[in-house]
Amino acid sequence: MTARFPHDFLWGGAVAANQVEGAWQKDGKGISTSDLQPQGIFGERVERQSGDFGIKDVAIDFYHRYPEDIKLFAEMGFTVLRTSIAWTRIFPNGDESQPNEAGLAFYDRLFDEMAKYNIKPLVTLSHYEMPYGLIKTYGGWGSRQTIDFFERYARTVFARYKDKVQHWLTFNEINMSLHAPFTGVGLPEDSNEQAIYQAIHHQLVASARAVKACHEICPDAKIGNMLLGAMLYPLTCQPADVIEAMQQNREWQFFGDVQVRGYYPSYMNRYFKDRGITLEVSAQDKEDLKHTVDYISFSYYMTGCVTTNEELNQKARGNILNMVPNPHLASSEWGWQIDPEGLRYILNVLYDRYQKPLFIVENGLGARDTVEADGSINDDYRISYLNDHLVQVREAIEDGVEVWGYTCWGPIDLVSASKAEFSKRYGFIHVDRDDSGNGTLARTRKKSFFWYQDVIKTQGESLK
Repeated sequence: MTARFPHDFLWGGAVAANQVEGAWQKDGKGISTSDLQPQGIFGERVERQSGDFGIKDVAIDFYHRYPEDIKLFAEMGFTVLRTSIAWTRIFPNGDESQPNEAGLAFYDRLFDEMAKYNIKPLVTLSHYEMPYGLIKTYGGWGSRQTIDFFERYARTVFARYKDKVQHWLTFNEINMSLHAPFTGVGLPEDSNEQAIYQAIHHQLVASARAVKACHEICPDAKIGNMLLGAMLYPLTCQPADVIEAMQQNREWQFFGDVQVRGYYPSYMNRYFKDRGITLEVSAQDKEDLKHTVDYISFSYYMTGCVTTNEELNQKARGNILNMVPNPHLASSEWGWQIDPEGLRYILNVLYDRYQKPLFIVENGLGARDTVEADGSINDDYRISYLNDHLVQVREAIEDGVEVWGYTCWGPIDLVSASKAEFSKRYGFIHVDRDDSGNGTLARTRKKSFFWYQDVIKTQGESLK
């Protein structure tokens, strides 16, 4: 008999406010860092002028169409939906003393709609965006004052939604700041390591304060962190490559170590020493960091390799990280290497490391879909990708790893983060819009919609 997933396993999908909501200036919303990146996180940062167009300004118009979309998610059988709150809907500039009621009311409506279908919200406080006002006035996360502004925002939404949201996350892919400082911590892209790690420190303190606030205000809720899970393999079995893989994996594991253990690991102290980095860490910071997360969540899209051999060290540009291609793996249209077994591996690594529950909150395949003459979309490649990854999740559960749930990235087509494209589609639901912003925004079920519906209905027994 095929092993089943746990009876209380949470099945669903994940979206982000800035990639689906649109309505970028509606109901008092302020300008966010995402609004200044109309070509995605790898595009140029631009000051918005009146009349400027950005694909994310409308996105898929989830702000107005969420009842239709939630109904479709419920039809698939979702028991959880990961989404984020746009910080600028609540505090438009970031430093206001009172929140924007219209923004708070929108998320009340959204969470109430989800409750109608018994879909649990999994809510990220900051997903690749922050108020641009905090950057202009204070210097983003480079300033300690931003910690207090984030804590005010977190306490505001915890108090407002404590009866509606039981699962929270602090920062999306918090280790992203090492690779895209403006997106992650609101610093210029050419910032040096000293400045970036100081801003990261402020963000880690803010995350810990949010954990403390959540435990105080919502004692029955659980709050976790969110890592960009990017396991790196040694390209060869030469000891130098094995050590290099260990060192590079620690660059992202460091964030989990602090958020789960409550202090800086010794290997980072050496890293800072070797590079002449001296962080300003107060006694209060050390106390704040002791407030640790209840669970670990992460995204998983691909793995890569590392080597100390310069001739072999021909790195491929993937999503965010530069990785040496694995000669044993195939790649997606966008160059992301496909490694289902790597998901089992990272689940075991994280569980062995932390002994806390895990939640896979992003995993999916970006691909170009073809709409057939009859309107159907036969995305067998997406079905194959997700099937193979979910089989490995099941294997990890059999290994003894405690996994709370799985939210595939982009259950409905959305604007991609990296380059703000519509042509790179992830969803089970097609949205009629192209990279130029043309289209009706009509929703259509793809073949994978019915496949995922069956996976959820059978609690994973239909996986092959």
